[in-house]
Amino acid sequence: MRYKDAGVDIEAGKQLVGLIRSLARSTAAPGVVTEIGGFSGLFSPPWKSYEDPILVACADGVGTKLKVAFMADRHDTVGIDLVAMNVNDLITVGAEPLFFLDYLACGSLDVEKAHQVMKGIAEGCKQARCVLLGGETAEMPDFYRPGEYDLAGFAVGIVERAKIVDGSSVEVGDRVVGIASSGLHSNGYSLARRVVFEVLDLGIDDPLPWGKTVAQELLEPTLIYVEALSAMRKADVRLKALAHITGGGLIENPIRVLPPHMAMELDPSRWEVPPVFPFLQAHGEIPLREMYRTFNMGIGMVAVVPPDDVDAAVSVLTNKGYKAREVGEIVGGKREVKIWGVNC
Repeated sequence: MRYKDAGVDIEAGKQLVGLIRSLARSTAAPGVVTEIGGFSGLFSPPWKSYEDPILVACADGVGTKLKVAFMADRHDTVGIDLVAMNVNDLITVGAEPLFFLDYLACGSLDVEKAHQVMKGIAEGCKQARCVLLGGETAEMPDFYRPGEYDLAGFAVGIVERAKIVDGSSVEVGDRVVGIASSGLHSNGYSLARRVVFEVLDLGIDDPLPWGKTVAQELLEPTLIYVEALSAMRKADVRLKALAHITGGGLIENPIRVLPPHMAMELDPSRWEVPPVFPFLQAHGEIPLREMYRTFNMGIGMVAVVPPDDVDAAVSVLTNKGYKAREVGEIVGGKREVKIWGVNC
């Protein structure tokens, strides 16, 4: 017997590495020391640009959004999601992404499908202005269903110690600027899929009331907010805290950046909620509080800034193509998020 008889195709793996190498080159930046294909990736950080540099690292995945990609047989967007879920966490401390690593695992390697995934990862790295430095493709027969795969990602960034954003300076009276999401992003898909495919029995290509198909809405890539941080920094906006709205929604995530004895009050009437959220709520009979603690409800990132910096933050974000507006403020109380009409 040969390895291929047991389900592992070494030649297919070599072919994929060759394809990935060109994609990685398209993300190259100063600091890259090695090319894709070795046992590890080498990178020289821009130490001389910092007085007291701190490295920052994150790991995340795409979750069951991958199930939708399998159903639609569309694999060029989930790689963007993978990068986004990592770098959006990274920038919440004020860090600049340096490089990204991916892990793709499957039962049997489909080179073209994996290539599409990697195209998305490369595109995400370009949007995040970071290097695709390396990764791993694992072919594990009998471990995954035919045609399915899993993704994980790892990002490393850098921040000046004196410019770390950690929420410690947040105070009563500060304002909350909400930066819009592109939709579901990559969270809450176990619940969303149950409503769409089980309760409503919709097909992947069926139309939704607002003009998109199921596939188009559920595979909309997660927005990457690296440019948002950079723009606010260049405009000297005094960023006191940043929260990436992922699993846990608007109720759980901002708590991570709140000091003790302070609460965040949000007013949903101040931002536009994309139609997918009320659609899921109505057809799934989901309690409103459950919606806000599961989904981003149209806000992908929140920034806490002093009152005098709100206009500058909204202006610079809008000029960069983000939808942003003041959506709440910091008040006294226990560490929690109060949402008007939901739990406030």
